Amino acid sequence: MTRIQSKLTQLRREGRGALIPFITMGDPSLEMTGELILQLERSGADIIELGIPFSDPLADGPVIQRASERALARGVTVRKALQLVAHVRRQTEVPLLLFSYFNPLFACGFEALSREARICGVDGFLITDLSVEEAQGPVQTMRQQGLDTVFLAAPTSTDKRIESIARFSSGFIYAVSRTGVTGEQKSLSADVAPLLQRIRKQSDLPVAVGFGISEPSQVQEVWRLADAAVVGSAMVRCIEEHGVQPDLCARVGNFTRWLKGGR
Repeated sequence: MTRIQSKLTQLRREGRGALIPFITMGDPSLEMTGELILQLERSGADIIELGIPFSDPLADGPVIQRASERALARGVTVRKALQLVAHVRRQTEVPLLLFSYFNPLFACGFEALSREARICGVDGFLITDLSVEEAQGPVQTMRQQGLDTVFLAAPTSTDKRIESIARFSSGFIYAVSRTGVTGEQKSLSADVAPLLQRIRKQSDLPVAVGFGISEPSQVQEVWRLADAAVVGSAMVRCIEEHGVQPDLCARVGNFTRWLKGGR
């Protein structure tokens, strides 16, 4: 099992849901990203999604777009991001999922990059703009390196497409709670439950729900329906608002514990 599979299997056995925070690598700095990963784990994160900054993040709302812009302005690259993972991996076994668009990965040479990612301690990839129609080759390359491949299913996905998503996914399937880009919402979309039902007809993989989750009540609601809750924009906003303050890690830790229902 990968670390992702092992963690989700353990939580299923214990009857608990997973919290998966998303942060952008290099925001506010690569050094601080490493500290944030360790703080997130200490504060209850079960899996951590690490966004590789990209100049054209079409699936992301303004909060994550700004984080990517800040990271790129500091010179963060895919290989620098992998070097950070290798450094952090010496200190933790928390599952790490890289979130990226395909273009920066392809530019590095995908086979070599997949091998380097595995050596550095990456557990899987979510490549948001890799369509299932073009996924067979990249998925085979990643699977050969023992990396999980996570794909997105949306409320607009047809049953046939969900079948393909399930076939190419490992670790878990990411259910997008609503159409549109990432961003905080006040309530969970009514589209989530029907989408989860359709996914579960095609696969027994764990399912994570993301896009719009920003409060403990939403996390708890997702856990009643699915295996994991992904918190992206709200976490990145917390980092944005406190990025220059010396207690950033403590604030992120407090926010993470709050999301899990703590104080």
